[in-house]
Amino acid sequence: MELLTELLNTPFDFIKNYGGPFILVLSILVFVHEWGHYIVARWAGVKIEKFSIGFGPELFGRVDRHGTRWKVCVVPLGGYVQMFGDSDPASGNHNDEVKGDDGETRQMTDEERKVAFFAQSLLKRSLIVVAGPAVNYIFAIILLTGLYIFHGQPYTPSIAATLVEGAPAEAAGVQPDDKIIKIDGVSVTRFEDLSQAVAVNLNNEMNFTIVHSTGKNTWDYENPVDIKITPAVIDITDRFGFKHSMGRIGIISPPGQSELLEHGFMGALGNSLKETWNLTRLTLKGVRQMITGERSPKELGGILRIGAYAGEFAQAGIISLITFTALLSINLGLINLFPIPLLDGGHLVFYIIEFLKGKPLSPQSQEYALRTGFVIVISFMLFATWNDLMQLKFFDYIANIIS
Repeated sequence: MELLTELLNTPFDFIKNYGGPFILVLSILVFVHEWGHYIVARWAGVKIEKFSIGFGPELFGRVDRHGTRWKVCVVPLGGYVQMFGDSDPASGNHNDEVKGDDGETRQMTDEERKVAFFAQSLLKRSLIVVAGPAVNYIFAIILLTGLYIFHGQPYTPSIAATLVEGAPAEAAGVQPDDKIIKIDGVSVTRFEDLSQAVAVNLNNEMNFTIVHSTGKNTWDYENPVDIKITPAVIDITDRFGFKHSMGRIGIISPPGQSELLEHGFMGALGNSLKETWNLTRLTLKGVRQMITGERSPKELGGILRIGAYAGEFAQAGIISLITFTALLSINLGLINLFPIPLLDGGHLVFYIIEFLKGKPLSPQSQEYALRTGFVIVISFMLFATWNDLMQLKFFDYIANIIS
């Protein structure tokens, strides 16, 4: 609700605080993603016709010495790389016909076929497709590694300094000053990792390995104890009005012990890889929970929610905005690997089928699959936007204005 209030009361400040950071972050991530496709396609010898940031009418652009049209379009909600021989920017359809200088359609020459995407080997096409999501992951790892080297990584010891009375942790036998060293068999040292792991567990039993305190900053590591705890589910509403379900076990971190842990290159790289893997794993868990009904699909957010959080992180400072950009890059890479036609993961499924059959799917089958994928993607976008509007009580605002 606060987001709509800001929009209505200070529209110019709203655009500056939220619209600007959102467009900046999204444009960077789209460029990174499409550059992944572009650079590997160039390596494979494919001719690139267009590299677009955004959709719709072109705002400005230029043609480079390789004949690629680089352009920025009016709708900054995505982008594409169009390769020679593709009849649409999504690389879904192709043919071996081109228009000659006289405007007439003709068959490709042998030289033209060599630089057409569809004529490349199965391996090259697969590498080109997977390069977009892969570079999103690489970009996120580079950002996080740089942050951990030059700024430091947030660190709070994974100690149960205080227990909430009657909460799951206390009921399971956790004692004050116990240290959590493993969760479901995975080692933890930071309270931040503990909070992250618990937050995505909704009514699922978790196994905690703890060590009891034997004095100030000492623990009985020789006698670890395994305790099973089922997090309680709480519903929270952020300042924008977006609702989330989160797991809580009632452990409070040590006060005043949060610090920035400095890393050398290898330590920073290792921790950025760990953070990337954890976010991927937890995101997939959240998706599974929505599919199985453990988590409400109403938590699925769209561009309004992303824009709100982009503005929030931007106002918190450059470090927060870089962190948000890295996390969003991981999500963008992961989502594009989902096996949905039209997304990169859907094209990879086509190539797996081609490998198993020894020949590509028929053009008609690919066309039907891509149309289905288009409907799925658009449906998800509309549903996510509807969720955002409902949680922001947008329609209540409209009703009040009309009345």
